Amino acid sequence: MSDESLRCRGMRDLLPPDMARFRRIEAAFREVSLAWGYREVRTPTIERLHLFTAAGTLSPHMLGRVYSFLDWDGWSGERVVLRPEATIGAARLFVEHMRGEELAKLFYVENVFRFAAGDEAREGWQCGVELLGDTQPRGDVELVLLGRQVLERLGLAPVEVRLSHPGTVRAVLTQAGLEPAEQVRTYDRILDGDPSVVGELEGRLPDLGAPLRLLLEGEGSGSAYVANLRGTFAAGLPALLSPLDELSTMVEALAVLDVRCRVATAAVGSFEYYTGPVFQFEVNGDVVGGGGRYDGLVALVGGPNLPASGFALDVDKLAPLLPSEDDGRPEQAVTIQAASQAAAVLGAAFAAADALRRLGLWTEVALAAGQAPTHRWRVIVDRKGEGVTFALYDGSTRRRRSFADVDGLVAALEAMVGAS
Repeated sequence: MSDESLRCRGMRDLLPPDMARFRRIEAAFREVSLAWGYREVRTPTIERLHLFTAAGTLSPHMLGRVYSFLDWDGWSGERVVLRPEATIGAARLFVEHMRGEELAKLFYVENVFRFAAGDEAREGWQCGVELLGDTQPRGDVELVLLGRQVLERLGLAPVEVRLSHPGTVRAVLTQAGLEPAEQVRTYDRILDGDPSVVGELEGRLPDLGAPLRLLLEGEGSGSAYVANLRGTFAAGLPALLSPLDELSTMVEALAVLDVRCRVATAAVGSFEYYTGPVFQFEVNGDVVGGGGRYDGLVALVGGPNLPASGFALDVDKLAPLLPSEDDGRPEQAVTIQAASQAAAVLGAAFAAADALRRLGLWTEVALAAGQAPTHRWRVIVDRKGEGVTFALYDGSTRRRRSFADVDGLVAALEAMVGAS
């Protein structure tokens, strides 16, 4: 038999310990989101391709990474995709079902699909939040706090928040006289670390009064850093003031809540997509999620022109950071063993399991002969005359007790659970 996996390349199996971590992330995210007043939604895995191209979320580079195909309907068809990201679907859902609402606070746990070379992951899972119709900067501050609380609920610390704003770089590129398409190409060069791009821009902007690398390559902490940028570049780049003011407001508001932020003005991954402050969450140097403001996106998918912002946490990056767990089985659980195949014994074993589950105990019936007990309590069901008996073993105290009926067994375990 070949050693080659039957899985499709780039796909992943989640084993019981993996699923335990996944559910832990999902549970923390749902609990926090619900507590902040957000409501859960789910969008289709397949969406129309033009939704993503019209909204500008698919650059030419990204367009080659989506899974697209013709969805046939009789003799015609249209190009559709496996969703490469979840925000567009949420915006479409809002337009079609909730556009009369002044404010929609939505969250979801969904998978996304992007082609990757080799055996790199092509399916990922996101825990995402979308805030449609909010007022800046309150919504941006709320999202940072919500995401940070999820990570802290998972026991991940310290969490570092990194802020940026596409408007800072856009101010430079616009004043340099670059057309929109050229701005995108130049910004990609900045992100790629092209050492020549700063010199080219400085040649177009001889009156800056300071090295441009301080703005495009620098990073600093808190409102003092933002103030330094303002003082250094305001005279030469007046369009920089508005995005710096927005960053300053966020930094100062979060500082009141003891949330320290680092500011890196040129750290936005999607220059065309975002319109306001952008943030990332980092844990021990790893970026585990992020998002920002995308005003105008809802209008691009057929809705009203309204403010919006959101973020997503990357489940695949979070899971390895969580401590190793078993498959989610609690310590206080019960294994029930039937001593024989007699109908009365089997029936009593499953009846006892049902009664203990209603008590709230994790209970499984041993299906294999000689199956070793894996839980704290073990119950052996056996024949006794015309009836059955229940022998209870406590793995913690090594104590054994016998009961003539299920009620006695349930009462004993209820008392043990209450005392522990």
